[in-house]
Amino acid sequence: MHFIDYIVIVIFFIGILSAGLSFSGSGKNMVNYFAAGGAVPWWISGLSLFMSFFSAGTFVVWGSIAYTNGWVAITIQWTMAIAGFIIGVFIAPRWHKARVLTAAEFITQRLGIKVQKLYSYLFLFISLFTTGAFLYPVAKIVEVSTGFPLHWCIIILGLIIILYTTAGGLWAVIVTDVLQFIILTTAVLIIVPLAFQRVDGITAFIQHSPNGFFDFFSGEYTLGFIIAFGLYNLFFISGNWAYVQRYTSVSTKKDAKKVGYLFGSLYLISPVIWMLPPMIYRVLNPGLTGFGDEGAYLMMCKEVLPIGMLGLILGAMIFATSSSVNTTLNISAGVFTNDLYKNIKPNVSNKHLMIVARFATIGFGLLTIVVALLVQNMGGIVEVVLSVAAITGGALYLPPLWSLFSKRQTGKSILTATLTSLIISVIFKFATPYLFDFALTRTQEMTLGVVAPVLVLIFFEFRYYFTQRENPDFDEYKRIKEKQLFEFHQQTSSDSQNRHGKNVISFGVAGTGILIVGIGAFAATGRWLVVIAGTLIIITGLIMIPKNKKIKK
Repeated sequence: MHFIDYIVIVIFFIGILSAGLSFSGSGKNMVNYFAAGGAVPWWISGLSLFMSFFSAGTFVVWGSIAYTNGWVAITIQWTMAIAGFIIGVFIAPRWHKARVLTAAEFITQRLGIKVQKLYSYLFLFISLFTTGAFLYPVAKIVEVSTGFPLHWCIIILGLIIILYTTAGGLWAVIVTDVLQFIILTTAVLIIVPLAFQRVDGITAFIQHSPNGFFDFFSGEYTLGFIIAFGLYNLFFISGNWAYVQRYTSVSTKKDAKKVGYLFGSLYLISPVIWMLPPMIYRVLNPGLTGFGDEGAYLMMCKEVLPIGMLGLILGAMIFATSSSVNTTLNISAGVFTNDLYKNIKPNVSNKHLMIVARFATIGFGLLTIVVALLVQNMGGIVEVVLSVAAITGGALYLPPLWSLFSKRQTGKSILTATLTSLIISVIFKFATPYLFDFALTRTQEMTLGVVAPVLVLIFFEFRYYFTQRENPDFDEYKRIKEKQLFEFHQQTSSDSQNRHGKNVISFGVAGTGILIVGIGAFAATGRWLVVIAGTLIIITGLIMIPKNKKIKK
């Protein structure tokens, strides 16, 4: 990388970190820190959900598959679009109606404190692997771009993310997500035409691509895998405790629906654009093997981007991918503080809880660094992401989600579905290959992970339908809801937070546009493309500045 790229990264880093730290005073209570005041604009929450989910694997995991297998990487991500639309219609409004701070709080009210504690322990344990798998791609991006050792990239970036998330809470995460969406969308629209130009156009790209490169299904990613993975995405995006925040932190059920619709719409369009750079790089350099294909996305960027622009997109990729770590760290600290620690010490002050929340964020962040350092020893990032998805996605997230709709399920049945499914998946993943030399294919592994909990839950539905006329767990849940006062708007001044958030986003976008226009002055190739893109970002930022008007109460 050129010296100017490093300068751009430093400027970008200072700007984004300042934007996040500007919310350090917003964490005055639990609702502000973990739910951003309970009245986040739907489009901000929707973009944040997209970036939190999208950034986790796009550049390294799905980019690796796009380089190796081609179009199937887009097919895989289209399952997320379908899941988003289903969530918008059916599931997001249900979560909003539950009026809870975290998913764990819903489990407490609906299924009981004992069930909630066990789920919290499972979630916190599994989230370590999830956040570790999210941190690894960030470090991989930096390693490929700079040549710095991977382990130092993991440690340094992990510490930066811990600082950022600890200070600002959910608003810091959400604002960063929106900024990265605008920046990365613009950046990829610059990369794609330059990449096509490098391989002599679209026609030459198609002609020189490997056989089957544009097939919807390829290799181990069969139709069966796509269906199973689609179900996993539905359960994961709608039931993952970190993403539930995006449905509960908006003002109304209608807004919660819009969050799901926006997520689905973005995932319908964006994979086609985002996966082109690593696919084009396959034609440009078909010789990547082993873990080398994990860096295909950044290698394409290094090939075509002008001086300075590589630094900007690298910084944007770092913070965008870090968003997933930020999101999970925030909700993990929320579960620990609000649903475990607060139950042990219910009479402590808000100030005391906020101290515990920040120390919990630091603790989970340090453990995340350890897991990220072990990713390559666990078979690489693709293996880790898909294995964790198959084992935990349906088992951990579907049963509580099912109880949002079912009056018959009890704490015992929900817990049984989760534990049974986890045990079965773990046995077939780790035990049978060594004991009986029998291993499931990728499709079979994913199918087992989503079908097992469904079958157990259906069994209990029929059993309770014929044997149980009343459900004490559900009756208690109804009593809690009848007495519950919705405290979000009582505890916060969310209108002022929303205005501050919108101001930070708009000025951040405009500032980034100015930076891109400045980069265009140094561009040897694609200069006008860069300048025009920067100008459009400046205009977008100015349009987004909130108007001075009286806020409705």
